[in-house]
Amino acid sequence: MRLRPLFWNLALAAFTWTGGASLAQEKSIPTPIPALENIVPLDDIIPVLFQEPASQVKPPDSTKPLDRPLTTPKLPDKPPTLEEFVAPPVLPPLGFTGKSSVLSDIMGDNDYVPAPDRWRLGFPALDRYGLGHPHLMDYMGQIGHWWDPYNQNVLKGDYPILGQHIFLNMTGSVTQITAPFQSPIGTTPFESTARSHEEPFFGLPNFLVNLTYLKLTFDLSHGNAAYKPTDWRVRLTPIFNVNTLNVGELAVVNPNVTRGTQRERTYMALEEWFLETKLADLSPYYDFVSVRAGSQPFNNDFRGFLFNDINRAVRLFGTRNANRDQFNLAYFRQLEKDTNSFLNTFEDRRIDLFFGNYYRQDFLFPGYTAQVSATYYHDDPTFLFDKNSFLVRPDPVGVFTPHTLDTVYLGWAGDGHIGRYNLNHQMYYVMGHDTLNPLAGQAQDISAALAAVELSYDRDYVRFRTSFFWSSGDRDITNSHATGFDTILENSNFAGGQFSYWQRQAIKLFGVNLVNNFSLIPDLRSSRIQGQANYVNPGLLLYNMGVDFDLTPKLKMINNCNFLWFESTNVLEQYIYAGGVDTFIGTDLSTGFEYRPLLSNNAIITMGLSTLIPGSGFKSLYNNPFAGGTVDPLVAGFLEMTLTY
Repeated sequence: MRLRPLFWNLALAAFTWTGGASLAQEKSIPTPIPALENIVPLDDIIPVLFQEPASQVKPPDSTKPLDRPLTTPKLPDKPPTLEEFVAPPVLPPLGFTGKSSVLSDIMGDNDYVPAPDRWRLGFPALDRYGLGHPHLMDYMGQIGHWWDPYNQNVLKGDYPILGQHIFLNMTGSVTQITAPFQSPIGTTPFESTARSHEEPFFGLPNFLVNLTYLKLTFDLSHGNAAYKPTDWRVRLTPIFNVNTLNVGELAVVNPNVTRGTQRERTYMALEEWFLETKLADLSPYYDFVSVRAGSQPFNNDFRGFLFNDINRAVRLFGTRNANRDQFNLAYFRQLEKDTNSFLNTFEDRRIDLFFGNYYRQDFLFPGYTAQVSATYYHDDPTFLFDKNSFLVRPDPVGVFTPHTLDTVYLGWAGDGHIGRYNLNHQMYYVMGHDTLNPLAGQAQDISAALAAVELSYDRDYVRFRTSFFWSSGDRDITNSHATGFDTILENSNFAGGQFSYWQRQAIKLFGVNLVNNFSLIPDLRSSRIQGQANYVNPGLLLYNMGVDFDLTPKLKMINNCNFLWFESTNVLEQYIYAGGVDTFIGTDLSTGFEYRPLLSNNAIITMGLSTLIPGSGFKSLYNNPFAGGTVDPLVAGFLEMTLTY
């Protein structure tokens, strides 16, 4: 179909309705008459402009012949009134908009039509492929539903819920974690073993953990956050948790052996609750400074080595130099954690934390970000039994006396790439004082360090990685100098992270943990979330090799091999009253998969399998003399499924 005859046809119809044709005749203006065989019937055009709803409109396809014979245009019996001519077609906006709260009494005329709600402007239906909108094909400009998070949705912050600047973003998620694993379990023969008259000190190592989290987040904000920071924000996140534990021995779920080998708990928490407001704009490039007060997430470094938690705080943060620099100043007054769900309670933990860090993008090399940080950690002397009746503060070893910790951490970190090589590194130095360390039995002056580096290279769909981790250990438990590095509340993603056997689950050792869950450092601490830092520990040396495969756009495979050594074994030898503990812990092998069936984070399935092949140092700690002095390899697995709206 030629466009020029169609244009003249439409012009002729318009002039006829408004009297324009008679005016042309009076002034002897020649009126072009297009060929009738090229005229598109107005019956095909008028419904598109005026009558049919936009969700049902299907514009004529100019690439195909008409499905009925061409006819002469049939004009209406009488011209439309001015109001009818000015009124635009009513087209629905895209997505799910909800009701508009913007009202206007401004009347339009033939020069303009008012649109008081600039967000909810309608769009005509578009069949860009000419396929008739098949159900399983993704089209631009879809009409949405309240339950659809993919297209525009007022519940996902795409349209204002009040006025033109206040947005609500609701997020709901369900996470199910099932984790069977093996870890040495100490018993007291003939008294607390699940099977009477068994003699081995270390019994069946089997654990089965099930965790279910139901989370709903309400995020109310003001401002155009698509291109500048919000003016203010209110956020609430209630979480409901169900957790169960099944083990192979008694006195694990509770010191009271009559409680059996199974535990089930439920818990509900208000995990996030904060108010945020912007204090000032610092430059024309949307640099800003804001303050946030309440329970909020915070990670002090790139990989979560020192502190990575959601807790009660006041935080001042912002950007400089057109967002090239970022800064944080934060004060945390920690809330106590629930023992089994790891969620916050409303009880005061009596820990004071001060954080300050500064990020610089494109430091020395384009794509490389550097960070410096300073942290102050004060932990008051407290006495606490957890929800399962185990003593967690102070550590149930040595003198059993509450003590105070005052330490300062200085850090330098980097993350990014230098050319084609990806680089991530972290260094921390801690100094301070412990009034009475339980293991050493005396006050300690603290001086310890940590260093970690990861180098990786991408080639097509493969990433090759290698990394090294070192935390200093205490070489003499009898003196007053604690040189073992420990963290505050880490959740590190390094050398395999959640897929690694050494990091994912706690390994118990006579009342404390040799290493805590989601931690790298063997700090002999009672609990990562409820215990106090312990700077009298053996330290760690770790060397990692790994390779990741993007098998498909939806499926990723993560593989790691870790070699582990104690940095020093003096503390361990004194703790278990045995000499000759070797430094080699063992080899940690792990593989895992991340599957996103919808190519988004709305559905994520993660699974992993790992094993720790014990070395001579690990066997020295968990030796079973009744089994010929051997320690079998330990196996762990997990399956995690998250659905998010």
